[in-house]
Amino acid sequence: MNKKGPIIVIEDDEDDREFINDVFIELNFMNEVIFFEDGKKALYHLLNEKIEPFIIISDINMPVLDGMALKEEIQKNESLRLKCIPYLFFTTSANQQHVIDAYSKSVQGFFIKPSSVEKLRIMIKKIVEYWQECESPHYYA
Repeated sequence: MNKKGPIIVIEDDEDDREFINDVFIELNFMNEVIFFEDGKKALYHLLNEKIEPFIIISDINMPVLDGMALKEEIQKNESLRLKCIPYLFFTTSANQQHVIDAYSKSVQGFFIKPSSVEKLRIMIKKIVEYWQECESPHYYA
């Protein structure tokens, strides 16, 4: 896990992207934040750029390639899997089957998007600070 790497956010809802972006600007973390509208664009970026992201925060229900399918593609790719990139679902609602499916695909967290910007700020701050403290195997490209 590259704690200085970019934070990848995959979110198809434009308003949610804006709220999340505003929160990251306010929190002023050192990590670059890169947004994608769908999983296919994010996967292309992960496969074709020489980056080692810090964390991936993904919606589940998206067009083209949804969050579950993206997680499966990352797991299938040895190079991406060895980077130990924490993969978190961040979604508006969850049924128990989504939660079970997510953890069966080895996601590291499943979060419901809060209803207020203040709660969103608190949640993102906790998430990023937790992963900054976490140890993982070192990956060398």
